Amino acid sequence: MASKKFLELQTMSVESIGTELSQSMTDLNRMKFDHGAKGLENPLELKSLRRDVARLQTELRDRELKAMSAEDLAKRSKIRFRRK
Repeated sequence: MASKKFLELQTMSVESIGTELSQSMTDLNRMKFDHGAKGLENPLELKSLRRDVARLQTELRDRELKAMSAEDLAKRSKIRFRRK
């Protein structure tokens, strides 16, 4: 599976990112199981797939934060401050 670049993700819609994320997660779980059961020919594929999943999740979260109002962001800052 080819790596999704930053600019490529910027042009995708939220729905397409969500479907790509769910497909990548199922592929990752299947590959983990296969690797544990019989081994993979190239185990570095797991690394690249994990990174693709992380890119997709980061893009979804970034869009979620951009859609938040100033009031919601202010509440979020207080929650983050209490964690420390």
